[in-house]
Amino acid sequence: MERKKGISANVIVLGVVSFLNDVASEMVYPIVPIFLMSVLGAPALVVGFVEGLADSISKILMAFSGVFSDRSQKRKPYVVWGYSFATFSHLVMSLAGTWPLVMFARVINRTGKGVRTSARDALITESSDKVSRGRNFGFHRTMDSLGAVVGPLLSILVLKWLGGNYRMLFFAAFFPALLGVLMFVFFVKERKKKPL
Repeated sequence: MERKKGISANVIVLGVVSFLNDVASEMVYPIVPIFLMSVLGAPALVVGFVEGLADSISKILMAFSGVFSDRSQKRKPYVVWGYSFATFSHLVMSLAGTWPLVMFARVINRTGKGVRTSARDALITESSDKVSRGRNFGFHRTMDSLGAVVGPLLSILVLKWLGGNYRMLFFAAFFPALLGVLMFVFFVKERKKKPL
């Protein structure tokens, strides 16, 4: 596998994909409580419930997806579905007219995170040799963190440009996420292994 400064081609693409996904997610996430309360009129209790439920589902699914990914020795399908769920959630959010639909969108988003995370980390491990594994994980985490910084800043700029239209912001977040999914599908290669 081709390498650039000890970082595998797969991990470079995964880093860019994580950056794009985090940009999209962080464009949306800080705005959700404001959208729920100021636009949809949801009580503060609902805001906490929505995020608590979504995060709980994500944590549970991480364990199960890791087990199934190990048994099948297939990583890519779990990661594709995980990123696709997150991407679709931005479209749902842009159409939400009630808080239960926002909750549904957040659950879809966190379900995507739960489905993809363990398989993605396994894919990074399998795409790295022992000597450069730490460097590969470090690169991926750096790109992930960079997306978390760029996302909120981009959210402010886009909101200002859109005149404070939250739904259009959520719709705009769909596009970097979609680009990430397409990059993963076409450019990440999975090593073929026999099922356990």
